[in-house]
Amino acid sequence: MTNLELVLNMLAEATTTEISRENNPKTFEDNKRIAKKGGEIAGETRKKIEQQTGKKIVSSQNAKVLKEIKRNKKLKQ
Repeated sequence: MTNLELVLNMLAEATTTEISRENNPKTFEDNKRIAKKGGEIAGETRKKIEQQTGKKIVSSQNAKVLKEIKRNKKLKQ
């Protein structure tokens, strides 16, 4: 998982939390709808970043693998 993936995940969670606080959902369906909206906002942001950079943000690697790659690069220097 890249830094941007982590940030977008945090954006989705924070957005969902704020929408939830404002709407005070009562049912599971209300919560589900709010969670979907938070994810949509982060998804739209991801698409805009990808459009501007020309690069995909989502990677198949997890944070542990990326950390190991960075560590190995430092050792080689």
